[in-house]
Amino acid sequence: MSNLILDIGNTFAKVAVFQQDNIVTWWRVERDDLLEKISSVLFENLIRKAIICNVSVVIPELESVFKAQQIDFIHLSATTPLPFRNLYATPRTLGKDRIALAAAAVGYYPARNVLVIDAGSCVTYEFINDQNEYLGGVISPGLKMRFAAMHSFTAGLPDLRDQPFDDLPLIGDDTKTGMQIGAAEGLAREIDGFIDDYKKKYSDLTVIFTGGDHEILSKRLKNSIFAAPNFLAKGLNYILEFNLNK
Repeated sequence: MSNLILDIGNTFAKVAVFQQDNIVTWWRVERDDLLEKISSVLFENLIRKAIICNVSVVIPELESVFKAQQIDFIHLSATTPLPFRNLYATPRTLGKDRIALAAAAVGYYPARNVLVIDAGSCVTYEFINDQNEYLGGVISPGLKMRFAAMHSFTAGLPDLRDQPFDDLPLIGDDTKTGMQIGAAEGLAREIDGFIDDYKKKYSDLTVIFTGGDHEILSKRLKNSIFAAPNFLAKGLNYILEFNLNK
């Protein structure tokens, strides 16, 4: 039997099937195509549990499908029981993605000081101490957001959000290269700086790096990190198991 993990954004949704702690398969689909994809997944897999992580409104049709298939499911919310102690001052404002990342840290690295860095639209830093307590973290503009800001808030800088790049020099001899150095290398230095500060305060720190831009940024870091694709989905699966195995 398998678990179904749904991470639903405003435009796209990520769908993953887990057997115990292992991802069997996953997809990225447009939100409008989600119900059709779910029907296909349920036909091809024996699903008994599901978790829905939705950034906006609940999709009632999903509940109807799960109930018809007798699938136990939960909606992740601010009131969902969690496998860690949440010390965030405003827990109802804590993003569901950040909750899932903290849960994954506790599930895979229990009783350790863990910093989870998620390089997505924003770069988030989540810190969980060796008492399995979530203390909070940092939210910073992500790589594409930095490119978008330079383009949107100036009169002449180009939009480089979808422009590929690899090795970059120290000094940019044209506008495009200068922007890429500023965004990518600048962000990597920010991440290294935060890691250094956390290491000074917390011993034996484990650093997990995930998110859509982790491959671009990880090779630019001086600090040692553990690359962890699909770490958010793993956290959602851990929360699901924590709640439905009580």
